[in-house]
Amino acid sequence: MTRTRGKDALGPSRQQRGKRNRVVHVFTEGKLTEPSYIDIMRRLLDERGLPVEVHIANAGAPGSQRKPIDLVEAAVPLMRRLTREAERNRLRKEMWPQVWCLFDRDDHQELDRTFKQAGQGQVRIAFSHPCFEVWRLLHHKDVTGTFNQVCDLVTDRLPFRNEVEKIKKVHVDQIMGRYAEAKRRALRMNAQHGDHVPLPSRDPYTDVFQFVEQGLGITSY
Repeated sequence: MTRTRGKDALGPSRQQRGKRNRVVHVFTEGKLTEPSYIDIMRRLLDERGLPVEVHIANAGAPGSQRKPIDLVEAAVPLMRRLTREAERNRLRKEMWPQVWCLFDRDDHQELDRTFKQAGQGQVRIAFSHPCFEVWRLLHHKDVTGTFNQVCDLVTDRLPFRNEVEKIKKVHVDQIMGRYAEAKRRALRMNAQHGDHVPLPSRDPYTDVFQFVEQGLGITSY
């Protein structure tokens, strides 16, 4: 995995201007959709002056290195190193860096091992079944039925499904002013699954809102 510096930042960091930020490193399965969503979130952080700085840790990684297990195996040593640095610098716990992996169910194997390794390595996961587009769809309508790991069935319900560029990249007008409703729908959708159902099997499901709130500190948009 390739870590990038500067390229994925929106101008000079607030930390460089004299304020310490909590840093969040994110590994994404997608090369465009999830990063474009994160770009919008970073602009919100900057506009609101929130003390969080976000870096996409695998921005230059090829598709062959973006399976969930690949993300976690790269994220765990990064989290280990960042934790050592935070302890050495005696940072307050609330300022410790976070490492997140954003990935989907799709048809991936080894998801149980992936979640286990992430938990052991203190790496946080934002997971969607069958894909990230479930979270996008929830900004517009309730999600019912199952998708059997077929993301195209989700994409077909998006109101902008006939605009290829708008499918690949998240645009501000697709999500702004819709967060509260999207989260409410997600919670209701997720609640249909009992605790006995393993997370990778919950169809449909998404907890991207946890990344938004716990990772970024954003509670509305």
